[in-house]
Amino acid sequence: MEEMSASADRFPRPGRTRSTRVVMAGALVGAFALLASSTLLSWPVRGGGGLGFSHAASTAVFNAAPGTCLTWSKPDGSDMAAVNCADRHLFEVSAAVDIAARYPQGAAFPDPAAWPQLTQQTCTEPTRKYLGGRLDPFGRFGVGALKPSEDQWRRGVRTLHCGLQNAAPSGRLLFTTGRVAEGDQSDVHEPGSCLGIVNKGVGDPVNCAQPHSFEIVGVIDLGTQFPNGFPPEGKQDEALAGLCGKLAADYSGHADLGARNLIVAWDNRRQESWNAGSHRTDCKVGQKLPDNSGLAPVTGSIRAKAPLQAAPPQEAPQGAPQEQQPPRQGG
Repeated sequence: MEEMSASADRFPRPGRTRSTRVVMAGALVGAFALLASSTLLSWPVRGGGGLGFSHAASTAVFNAAPGTCLTWSKPDGSDMAAVNCADRHLFEVSAAVDIAARYPQGAAFPDPAAWPQLTQQTCTEPTRKYLGGRLDPFGRFGVGALKPSEDQWRRGVRTLHCGLQNAAPSGRLLFTTGRVAEGDQSDVHEPGSCLGIVNKGVGDPVNCAQPHSFEIVGVIDLGTQFPNGFPPEGKQDEALAGLCGKLAADYSGHADLGARNLIVAWDNRRQESWNAGSHRTDCKVGQKLPDNSGLAPVTGSIRAKAPLQAAPPQEAPQGAPQEQQPPRQGG
């Protein structure tokens, strides 16, 4: 069985990317990328084009202080409400920023193409400050914003509510629990979950009975392996080859994965992620295409004595407005 290491928005999440490379006898032979996208919602408001959003929802967002967690179930966010951050939610507010100096009264409402850059410029640093400087640019959470509606904009509202969210590759938001400011930003998944496959690359979480790119067999904390500081990529690979191989063997009941042309993979951590406290990484099993042009679809779980399962994390409702972003390099 071969080994394969993977170095591993609302706006902006400049294309969260996990690049994957195949290691055969220590040689680098290929690379794949995961494209992420993001979503930008307007604040829920009463009226505003006849959508009938509730005043309570609008107030919940408008008055949301940093550290407030928000959730909703409707694609347009019209039932948005503040919740305890220990409960499932989709957005953690990091800052409220007034952009009136840049867009005074009478300024045109920014077109869709302008919002990603505007949000990046407006929200990244306040969010980094909210996290005490520990924002992982390649981690599980991306920076985004809730923007005023066009009707609010015409009435002079110029506040962006910046925040953090976990977006799947398609841009759909995934529920999370706990405050990002108090947790680990490592981009990892629960063992037993499977990641879909799209255009030879990694897609959204799916049931393992469906075609998928990877099945997660475990998570390794590199911080316990390298307590004295950031390990270079080669050292990470040396450690993870054995650790992930053992996890895959235990997970599969020591099945002959090589007979199915399956490979063991992992994600490397970058210095920026390490500095932000992201030390954990996925160990996973997948299959590369014979020409090394990407990943091959795998169907069914390799888990020992287990049915085809591993439901994906619950995600935001279908139909939320989405905007694709360019890829960013993974860590």
